[in-house]
This record gives sequence, structure tokens and C-alpha cells, in this order.
Amino acid sequence: MAEAPVPVNLALQGGGAHGALAWGVLDRLLEEPKLEIREISGTSAGAMNAVVLAQGLARGGAEGGREALSSFWKAVSDAARFSPIQRTPWDKLKGEFSLDNSPGYLMAETLSRLFSPYQLNPLDFNPLRDLLNSMIDFDELNRSTKNRLHLTATNVRTGRSKVFSTGELSCEAVLASACLPLMYQAVEIDGEAYWDGGFSANPTLTPLILDSEVVDLLIVQLNPQRREELPRSARDIINRINEISFNTSLVKELRALAILSRMVQEGTVSLPEHTELRLHLIHGDADLQELSASSKLNAEWDYLTFLFGRGRLWAEDWLEKHLTDLGKQSSFWVEDMFGEEIGVGRLKS
Repeated sequence: MAEAPVPVNLALQGGGAHGALAWGVLDRLLEEPKLEIREISGTSAGAMNAVVLAQGLARGGAEGGREALSSFWKAVSDAARFSPIQRTPWDKLKGEFSLDNSPGYLMAETLSRLFSPYQLNPLDFNPLRDLLNSMIDFDELNRSTKNRLHLTATNVRTGRSKVFSTGELSCEAVLASACLPLMYQAVEIDGEAYWDGGFSANPTLTPLILDSEVVDLLIVQLNPQRREELPRSARDIINRINEISFNTSLVKELRALAILSRMVQEGTVSLPEHTELRLHLIHGDADLQELSASSKLNAEWDYLTFLFGRGRLWAEDWLEKHLTDLGKQSSFWVEDMFGEEIGVGRLKS
């Protein structure tokens, strides 16, 4: 008799076009019969991967999820074919996917420092709106009981995270989760304005822990946690600021989990008997070091499929090392991310 798959909750970070790395990770995970994806939390590009994956799973199981993700990223690439932000012919000859030398990118970068999207894009045109509406049935997702979703945006007025869960999902909620404030106008929902969820929760973990009976939580992280080289150019400095700020919310949630775990182990606090957590992390840090910040806006199919392939390798490596940990113990320890500074014991598995 075949062994039942282990239920796993997913937490998907954002990262623009680098979200294609998570596409590759998900594609490989969906091939694995020993795990079953349940709830999904996503921010920015992670939110887009989440809704596309959930609809594919609901309609066609694991294979449906793979097909839906592939179709979505191909559509993203097709929509960007006529964008003025393209690689230079020289970069194409060199096989360089960075947009650092692209005249269109340099112009857009300069203009975004001088003018707001309310001035540059008064009609609030966003190509992802039509794309999402054409590919995702949000009414169907809100009725689905198969894969509960949690999408995070940042309330501009309060600075707090807002989680849109199954039952309140919409195209605007996804766009809010992915709204970069220098590129797009804030997305208004029920009288509140929202920016990218990465500023407040990238992605949020709390609903996957407190409101779910699934014990195994797998985080797909797309932002480098550490960089060895000191950034010296203005672009590199801004990029590192963004990486730090977009990782901070995840770091804080993991830090809180570690502290809570220590308090439980010491008997300072008690939790319901069923409350457990086994943490897992997929993060190809070496690959991320080599990706330029500008390439997050590169939606060329060659680049997206390159990232897809790297993501599959990340997942393949993780499955080879840690598949047997699922349902048994954590394969990622919080203090391994923070070093000695966290000063807490390991999460109990």
C-alpha cells in the first residue's frame, strides 16, 4: 500500500521576475508524490505564484498546477515583449541578463526618482491586471476548499500588513501585494491604499502556523540574506537596502517563533497539544548573489526559463537532502540564519 503524502504549507517570497525561481521550485515539488501542498502564503510575485498554483491544483491536481504556472509565466513574458525596458544587443551577445546598461531601464530608473507614478502613469495602467483577470477565476478560488491562500499587502496609511485570505481574494488584492510604490499607484481596496506586501511581511507565516493543522512549513526565499561584498555604487546600495527591508519581516517572524519555542521548552508558556511546527527552507543563496537587481524587471522568456531551471535544481537538491525529514523533524533551524545573535534554542520538532 502506497504511503500517504505528507501535507505541507508553503510560504512564497516575492522578487519580480525572480519569482520564476519559485516557479521552478514549485514545478519540481509538484512532481514529488510524497508531499501534498495545502495552504499557501505569498507576497508580491509569491502572491501571483500562489493564486496561479491554487487554481491549477483545484482544476487539475499537481499536473494542473504545473501547467498553470508554465502558462502564466509564458504570458508574463509575452506581455513584456514590447516593453521599452530590454537588454542591449551587446548584453544579449554576452549572455548577460542584467538590465543595468539598458537605455529604457536607465530612463525609467531616473524618472522614478523625479516623478511619481501618479504623474508618469495617471491612468494607472498595469499590464498584470488584464493578465490576472484573463487567467484567474477569483470567484472560484474564494469558493475552493482545497488550498487556502493568504496574500499580504502593506497598508500605506498604517504601515501594517494586511492579509487577504480565501474568501476575500481578488485581482486587486494580488496587485496590492505586488505594488512597487515607485512604479505603480497604490492599490485601493475598501477605502484603504496598499503597497507591496514585502515591506511588512515577505511572506506572512502566522496564518500557516496558528490557523492550520498542517505541521510542516516550507519557505521559498528569493532574497539573499547575506552579501559578502560591500555595495559601493548608488544602485547597489539601493538594492541592498531593499533586500534588507524585504527580508526583515520574515526575519522578525522567524525570530519570534524561535523565542516562543524556547519559552515553550522552558515551561514559561504553554500551547495547545496539537500546536507543533516543523520548518523547512529552500534558498539558493549562491545563485542569488549573481543576479542583478535590474534583472527583476527582465521578463524575457530565455531569462525566465533560465531561472525556472535554477529553481528546479534548488528543489531537487532540497528533496535529495531533506525529503525524509518531512513529517518527522525540521530541516531548517532558525539560529542557523541568525548565528549567535538570536540567543535562543532550536525550534522543537
